[in-house]
Amino acid sequence: MKKIDFNNIDRTFWALFLALIVVAIIALFSASSTLVYMHHSALGPIGQQMFFIILGIAAAFGIQFLPTYWVRIGGYALLVVSTLLVFSTMIPGNPLVVTINGAARWVRIAGITFQPSELAKLSLIIVIADQLARIRTEADKQKYFYRTLIIAAVVMLPIMASNLSTAVLIGLIIFCLWILARIPWKYTLSVLGIAIVVLGLGYAIVEFGFVRPGRAMHGPFKRATTWVARIDRHFEHDDASKYVLTDENIQEVYSSVAIARGGTSPVGVLPGNSKERDYLPLAFADYIFAIIVEESGIIGAFGLIFIYLAILFRACNISSRYNDMPAMLMTMGLALMITCQALISMLVAVGLGPVTGQPLPLISRGGTSVLITSIYFGIMMAVSREQKELQNRVNETKEESLEDAPIVTLE
Repeated sequence: MKKIDFNNIDRTFWALFLALIVVAIIALFSASSTLVYMHHSALGPIGQQMFFIILGIAAAFGIQFLPTYWVRIGGYALLVVSTLLVFSTMIPGNPLVVTINGAARWVRIAGITFQPSELAKLSLIIVIADQLARIRTEADKQKYFYRTLIIAAVVMLPIMASNLSTAVLIGLIIFCLWILARIPWKYTLSVLGIAIVVLGLGYAIVEFGFVRPGRAMHGPFKRATTWVARIDRHFEHDDASKYVLTDENIQEVYSSVAIARGGTSPVGVLPGNSKERDYLPLAFADYIFAIIVEESGIIGAFGLIFIYLAILFRACNISSRYNDMPAMLMTMGLALMITCQALISMLVAVGLGPVTGQPLPLISRGGTSVLITSIYFGIMMAVSREQKELQNRVNETKEESLEDAPIVTLE
């Protein structure tokens, strides 16, 4: 059995990962007051999330020692399973599907509830990166562009039905991977243009055909009216209506209040002193960044932004040092997913974007999200470790060659 060498683990990734874990634990205790009240105990909701955090750390630790080709093979198997599960959420009356807040995004199997879209995001990045890494010639670029486009479209269609923001986020990451793989601009920009036109037409149809007339929408895309209403509310210019508290804007209003309280001091009101956590719905989930800003101020906000950006910079550093296209694309895809999702979640929390429902990676409460994000880190650490080991072997071979070379003397 091969001995594990701890000298090649990526300490920078571990430092960033553990820093987010610390923030997650502090935020968990600060933002879970409503859950504690509902359960009459902190042991249930907080203990459950702590269990997933510990499980995530264990998963990241174990995965970092896996060969990356195992990760790529596993990605294909996971893509098949996750795609079937995501499509199952579109089946009316499916007993496995759990609907929460009007969205059928969850599946319950053997008593475990999770979002198959999270598994699809992970597997899709691995598969798309592996496919694009096979490009060798100019002809291959066209071939693998269309292949990855078809794979992405098949997976994203059912995700779009229940979670448009996740589908758009996945599309953004795949677009970035196409650019990194040097797919010709005529292909990538064509897809981008078509996507913008389709989304624009879809918005117009739902806005003027259903939202304004007050008609209900049915079928797999029935949540489209919710998306359009959120966009309309975000760009609403009637300032007076922003001060009228309704069921639709309650999250935005209390999030703004929490951020305003945090802005009164560079360090906020300090952890444990949040007031808005008791009023902000799902403060422990999509809007947890507002509670972080309230309790840690601008210093805490920019500190957290720095950690997420550092993850992307670290991935760029690893990708630039080693000549391994599959590893580079996979690492960059995972890092981009974490960073972009975090930035979107933060922008929504501070009122710079419409409500999307995107959690803050590793920090927002949710077992599936924590585990999948931990797996992201484990895979990126595995790539870094493997590339470092390969580089060490190359250096050792060079040193041995120099030692075996004949010594030439001049007389």
